[in-house]
Amino acid sequence: MNKLRDANRAYGEKLAELGAELPELVVLDADLAACSKTAPFIGRFPGRHYNVGIQECNMVGVAAGMAACGKIPFVNSFGMFTAGRAYDQIRNAVVYPGLNVKIVGFYSGLSNGEDGPTHQCVEDLALMRAVPGMTVMCPCDANEAALMTEAAAKRQGPCFIRMGRGPVEAVTKFDGYSFEIGKGVVMRPGKDAAVIATGNMVATALKAAALLEAEGLDVRVIDMHTVKPIDRELVIAAARETGAIVTSEEHNILGGLGGAVAEVVGEEFPVPVLRHGMRDCFGKSGKHDDVLELFGLTESVLAGVVKKAVALKK
Repeated sequence: MNKLRDANRAYGEKLAELGAELPELVVLDADLAACSKTAPFIGRFPGRHYNVGIQECNMVGVAAGMAACGKIPFVNSFGMFTAGRAYDQIRNAVVYPGLNVKIVGFYSGLSNGEDGPTHQCVEDLALMRAVPGMTVMCPCDANEAALMTEAAAKRQGPCFIRMGRGPVEAVTKFDGYSFEIGKGVVMRPGKDAAVIATGNMVATALKAAALLEAEGLDVRVIDMHTVKPIDRELVIAAARETGAIVTSEEHNILGGLGGAVAEVVGEEFPVPVLRHGMRDCFGKSGKHDDVLELFGLTESVLAGVVKKAVALKK
């Protein structure tokens, strides 16, 4: 098993590093700094951190005003409270005028297990992807989270970063890995099918590919950390070279990564595309691993979906 590391902590540590390099960077929290792991930034730059209290919509408005004055605000809360509760402010106060605000949604997907469906955000990628001009990203491990944070800080324009909760497996520490917004990463080559995954499902996809290798299937795994703008060239190459694609995400299969990939494949090089994720339903209360098992977000279920996709090839 790969070493576990907290991606949220990596995010907070990178913010503190960037704070020294970018004096215009400011950080906003809504009484959840302990969850967003912004303590390193607060410790080094207390005058550039703002805890606005439990008022996420107002927090986004404050960030928009700061961005209009030349700041680079990072706005932090649970994914359900940023992408969900503050959707109107993100759309109209930040993205419509093209302001340089970075929205970060923590505890997304099913990761906030014990708090149940009201706090488990399985529609944030869809919401943010549908907003014109928004960059939408989701890291698969701590290393990628740190690189993504830096790239977002140095990218002009609004960004949404989807984060989970707790430690995740390290999967991007290998020769040849590099991070660039809008460019997916081939984590494993393969010719029989391709699994395009995002977030923690990248590690799950690698395990599923290992299971399938034992059965004689050669499966490509792609880390699609940027859901928008999606790496169209990489998706088309996967379709052309493998003939079958499965998407995997800890998110509703409607509107998220699966929808984004299916749109590209349908327009450019139609092949079977099966979507592995939440099947248009809300989550359940429970420990994260148990809830993932309940909804079939495991390597064994994913391996079964890949076999179905391969069987559909002409």
